Amino acid sequence: MKAALISGSSSGIGKAIAEKFLENGIKVVGLARDHSKFMPNEEHYIPIEADLSKVKKLPELMKSILKEVPDIDVFVSGAGFGDFKSLENFSSLQIENFINLNLVSHIILCRAVVAHMKSQGNGDIFILGSEAGVIGKKKATLYSAAKFGLRGFAQALRNEAGPAGVRVCLINPGMVRSPFFDTLEFEPDALNTNAIETEDIAKIVFDFLGTRQGTIIDEINLSPASKSLRFKKPSK
Repeated sequence: MKAALISGSSSGIGKAIAEKFLENGIKVVGLARDHSKFMPNEEHYIPIEADLSKVKKLPELMKSILKEVPDIDVFVSGAGFGDFKSLENFSSLQIENFINLNLVSHIILCRAVVAHMKSQGNGDIFILGSEAGVIGKKKATLYSAAKFGLRGFAQALRNEAGPAGVRVCLINPGMVRSPFFDTLEFEPDALNTNAIETEDIAKIVFDFLGTRQGTIIDEINLSPASKSLRFKKPSK
């Protein structure tokens, strides 16, 4: 049985991937701050509560996870959040916390996982990037900084890990209909062509696992067929 570690497993894309894996007999270790939003009645689901923005605690966390579940051969690095405003409106602490979760935590988790997978001689790492890591846009300075960083990191890690049998795939979705937008002032318009569905990405990730081990899909860019935003009315 394959075993997967998924960060950000309780919501959105991470949740959809976890559900897809469980449906197909893959054991899942889920990392999230709050598991109340997703707690499947599955013996093959192991929830672990963690605040991934606390990056100094992550090495010990990963050591514990890999000791408890040594057969992990899939890692989906998907935790993150969005905050979109002009750069001058972020405090220094907000910048640090944002980059810690959206970039640094991915690097630290991957460091532990890739060493483990190299020792096994195989493994698959999926890093959830964004279209904001391909094209920078206004009010997405921090988000683009993190996602551009992830893109370069994924490219370099792929070259490092590939000869050891570890595949690294970066996924860059456009707008995805998910709880990601719950705390934002905008969201994709209701028309189904204006957003990617989380299940679309889950299917792509699962299908990738069925490809020949010697083939690496470097990067996948996904876009909705049309792009229209709906701005929410401010709450009274």
